[in-house]
Amino acid sequence: MADAKVIPFDDDRSRARRRPARAEGEAAAVRALPGPQQAPGEPGKPGRREEGSEAPEASRNLGASGDSGPETGVGREPGRGASGGSGWERRLASGLAFLRRRVTGEYEVDEFGYDEELTDQVLMSLLRPLYEKYFRVEVKGVENIPAEGGALIVANHSGTLPLDGLMMQVAVHDHHPAGRHLRLLAADLVFVLPVVNELARKAGHTLACAEDAERLLRAGEIVGVMPEGFKGIGKPFGERYKLQRFGRGGFISTALRAGVPIVPCSIVGAEEIYPMLGNAKTLARVLGFPYFPLTPTFPWLGPLGALPLPTKWTIQFGEPIETDSYAPEAAEDPMLMFNLTDQVREQIQHTLYKLLVQRRSVFF
Repeated sequence: MADAKVIPFDDDRSRARRRPARAEGEAAAVRALPGPQQAPGEPGKPGRREEGSEAPEASRNLGASGDSGPETGVGREPGRGASGGSGWERRLASGLAFLRRRVTGEYEVDEFGYDEELTDQVLMSLLRPLYEKYFRVEVKGVENIPAEGGALIVANHSGTLPLDGLMMQVAVHDHHPAGRHLRLLAADLVFVLPVVNELARKAGHTLACAEDAERLLRAGEIVGVMPEGFKGIGKPFGERYKLQRFGRGGFISTALRAGVPIVPCSIVGAEEIYPMLGNAKTLARVLGFPYFPLTPTFPWLGPLGALPLPTKWTIQFGEPIETDSYAPEAAEDPMLMFNLTDQVREQIQHTLYKLLVQRRSVFF
């Protein structure tokens, strides 16, 4: 694979040692995250593409309108619909161009390893059938996410496996009018698992630490965090939809320092995909996992037991909580952090109860 020009982000060598190394032999160019002083690269996405980039602005519009498949990222000819006679030729040309860029290294990743082209054209296409056909996700309030600039989305976490974060990522990507991308903060375990590590980096995920979150927010990115962590995703089925502790408000202080709004997000449907009836703690310690779930189907049915139940999901984004009115030193006020954390948590919990009352069935 041909080597491409590397554009350094900064000289933060201590961070580089902490972040998991990129796969050996990768030759993609590294682009710097945009700063607030840079001109926007496209509407609603500050500095995402450099001038002359191959991916046109039409790709964002296609993503926002719900179109999927190999045409994503390819502009349509004037007066020609997707069902035109030469549609297959455009799809073939797009696919061949995509493969050529991957082979020659003519694509970009940012300092965190995010590969926007691969995410748009491959990873989102793989997740979309699960999102649209299997879980039949209904999205509400996506307009509460800003069209430009940074924002922190705070959501509840559940489901034994972190599929809720991935579905939230598809919801923002496909339904936001500006076609924005969600950058999720993930636990350290994600970045030590083979294959999962590389896919997470390519999809835009990064370590759940204040430094990474603040850099992304200041660069105008939409960042997603699930403060419950393993306490939420690994809780027993009997405690479903009861929010666990949100920590010490680290995500609140990060949003205050960056001066970005906080958008509460409530997810209903994920709790029932793997009803966790028990936890094999000894086996979990041996394997190095935070828990080892016992469900009605797993591990009794083997690999078939890992298939999630086809529940009906609802993802609702609430009214944003503005933080730009607070002084920078407010991030060091523990009482303010406690009050804002409690406000976000209560808003998410209240919306969960409201959605549960409105839900007709777990599966329909």
